[in-house]
Amino acid sequence: QVQPVESGGGLVQTGGSLRLSCAASGRAVSLNVVGWFRQAPGAEREFVARIGWRDYSSTYYADYVKGRFTISRDNARNTVFLQMNSLKPEDTAVYYCAAGATSYEYWGQGTQVTVSS
Repeated sequence: QVQPVESGGGLVQTGGSLRLSCAASGRAVSLNVVGWFRQAPGAEREFVARIGWRDYSSTYYADYVKGRFTISRDNARNTVFLQMNSLKPEDTAVYYCAAGATSYEYWGQGTQVTVSS
């Protein structure tokens, strides 16, 4: 079992930055991928970015965050980060960290990101 725990959300103005953290407790050695998703009010959950747990050079981003968000990880701390720059009001959502061996089996509780205009 792995339990992702997110932190770092908050309120920021348009154009600002935030860094989200996802700490994976438990059997992190079993993971293959960690990703970030988000869900805005009234919308479906959508993919944001992912990183390979063993191959940290393997990153992938949704088009709407490419060039603004960066996913990275610190293996020593079993933590994945999402650096979010040039934030826009449409980035407002609850951000979830998900992790897994074959898919995204484990999900965190989410952290709220609000971007004011």
